[in-house]
Amino acid sequence: MKALRFHAAKDLRIEDIAKPSAPARGQVLVRNRFVGICGTDLHEYSYGPIFIPKEPHPFTGAHGPQVLGHEFGGVVEAVGEGVTSVAVGDRVSIQPLIMPRSGDYFADRGLFHLSTELALVGLSWQSGGMAEYALVNDYNVQKVPDDMTDEEAALVEPTAVAVYACDRGGVTAGSSVLVTGAGPIGMLTLLAARAAGAAQLFISDVNDARLDFAKSILPDVITINPKRDNPGDVVRSWSEGKVGCDVAIECVGNEHALKACADAVRKQGVVVQTGLHPHENPLDWFQVTFKDIDIRGSWAYPTHYWPRVIRLIASGLLPAKQVVTKRITLDTAVLEGFDTLLDPAGQHLKILIDLQK
Repeated sequence: MKALRFHAAKDLRIEDIAKPSAPARGQVLVRNRFVGICGTDLHEYSYGPIFIPKEPHPFTGAHGPQVLGHEFGGVVEAVGEGVTSVAVGDRVSIQPLIMPRSGDYFADRGLFHLSTELALVGLSWQSGGMAEYALVNDYNVQKVPDDMTDEEAALVEPTAVAVYACDRGGVTAGSSVLVTGAGPIGMLTLLAARAAGAAQLFISDVNDARLDFAKSILPDVITINPKRDNPGDVVRSWSEGKVGCDVAIECVGNEHALKACADAVRKQGVVVQTGLHPHENPLDWFQVTFKDIDIRGSWAYPTHYWPRVIRLIASGLLPAKQVVTKRITLDTAVLEGFDTLLDPAGQHLKILIDLQK
């Protein structure tokens, strides 16, 4: 089968590799349909290996070269013994987290995403979404309803990240929310905040094209370019009592964006750190204490989110497909996908790879 595999930084190859073997007990073979290019995939391409193991992964045994892709969906091709959650022909979305199901402190408490032996389809597992087929576990597949498109099935994973970030921040009806970073996760977080009932939305980014795109999706969002305006000053100028927003969600992994969140949030507000920072970043901890604010991490998502996120997307309450700006083929994925998204002045947001073209 055809697959895109990571060999080293700046070394992605379209290769013909063996189709996965017949599924063993508790496994499912999926014919992949659409897969998204994630920021994590871009980081691996630019600087990796980061999450891709150089030595066999302690739980899965996987290592490079690695088929990329963890945002995807497809159709069940075959099921192994004991699989009852899906059947051949079912359309599914992939929940890509792989970990011990018991005997692990966090797994025993249902916090599978916090397992110390966590692996990920497309990064530390034998299969990935950027191939014609993927072999996964039965707990990695969730059947999608007829009113969800194949493209939307591939968007459940990044949307789950956004929904969890809003949950961590306590976003609720009437909240005022700042999102820093208008990339795919930032844009989905904006949509998730609105779906949760947020009444006042702000988004900041240094790319005006992305700010314009945010405005086209949510016309009432207040856009901020920190090259021209201080995000905290803008947020305070629009907020009740000029005190700042209730929740600020950092979706960049950038020191300045995190500081902007801490500055813009009101006293006793909440800052959620979603973007992955490449190194330690200092904060004004006097202000953190003085303002009595909470700072919370947001790592991936609880695995039980899949049905909920599917309902949000399929119902139209969270129109995730609006963030898709381009569809490409696997043969053109490096040039028209990875390289395009790494262009700092680029116009594209979320690019999906159509695996049936």
